[in-house]
Amino acid sequence: MLSPHEDAFQLPPDVHYLNCAYMSPLPRAVEEAGIRGIRRKRVPSGIRPEDFFQESDEVRSAFARLVGVSDPARIAILPSVSYGVAVAAGNVGPVRGRNLVVVRDQFPGNVYAWLALEHREGARVRFVDPPAPRTGTPGRGEGWSRRVVEAIDDRTAAVSLAPFHWTDGTRFDLEAIGERTREVGALLVVDGTQSVGAAPFPMDRVRPDALICASYKWLLGPYSVALGYFGERFDGGIPLEEGWITRAGSDDFRGLVDYRAEYAPGALRYDVGERSNFILLPMLLEGLRLVHEWGPKEVRAHCGRLTAELAGELKAEGFGVEEEGWRAAHILGVDVPDDIDREELREALEARSVQVSLRGRALRISPHLYNDRADVHALLDGVCSVRG
Repeated sequence: MLSPHEDAFQLPPDVHYLNCAYMSPLPRAVEEAGIRGIRRKRVPSGIRPEDFFQESDEVRSAFARLVGVSDPARIAILPSVSYGVAVAAGNVGPVRGRNLVVVRDQFPGNVYAWLALEHREGARVRFVDPPAPRTGTPGRGEGWSRRVVEAIDDRTAAVSLAPFHWTDGTRFDLEAIGERTREVGALLVVDGTQSVGAAPFPMDRVRPDALICASYKWLLGPYSVALGYFGERFDGGIPLEEGWITRAGSDDFRGLVDYRAEYAPGALRYDVGERSNFILLPMLLEGLRLVHEWGPKEVRAHCGRLTAELAGELKAEGFGVEEEGWRAAHILGVDVPDDIDREELREALEARSVQVSLRGRALRISPHLYNDRADVHALLDGVCSVRG
């Protein structure tokens, strides 16, 4: 099985990069967009006032289409997922005596804002543990989702998690979690960084109140920019910053001295300051264009073929592998057996130029459209060399 889009990237042929969940390589077209953006600053007289808004609007529209949102004004341009989660946490409302549900070992960018509410406002962060600590235990993924649903009660103010666990790709039943969250009137905040772009996101079935995604992984974009959908429950909320460009009428540069209290419509109030980055936004827009062109379904299908082969082989070698229906196609996290030295495994893979991640107990393998079976075989060769 050949890589369908290897030529769109510039990875060295002897590098087996199975680590998109860490960060994606920049596609050629995304790099070129960034270089064009740098060159624009050579002669800033060519940057017009409307350029501060046009590219931002194009990015909003591209992301809105990707996640099934009809109104691009619901999309905010952010610097990071943690910024977007902080926006959500800052607009939950009174939380004293209430609880905030997150899953155990969730990525810290989606935890610290909730812990701050616990410290400052008297909320309680309720961490939901998996029913078994080791990936590959029968029923673990299904049981973990069930535990999240059971942790949500009439004192829950917000539930915050990702479609797939970032360390091992365990899938959560977001539809059931979303339904339960709506029953009790809590906010549902979803970190889509390790999902959107690599798999279709069922916005109409999950119905999150906020969906926040960093761009530098599966959206094929640059570091230091993220996108966030904020639903109706965030209308009228308080942003982290009081920027000029998020105010109504800010497109009239002559009138900026006439200060206005009202914000621009929708989620634009939550935009980061200096959001009109003339280097990063063109890169992100080009990354989104490629995601649309190739399609999350194709990414999921191609990655699924590779990870299915790996799952079978690694399971035969004693690695813990999550059940097929409860793991991501694009992120395969396998539990390393106790009789394998992790440092020795890391060195064996590094010697073969195999790039993966060790996260928690899991060896995390995350391919993309630039990978093929040669990468799979290189990884398996490294594992077998340690097995002896």
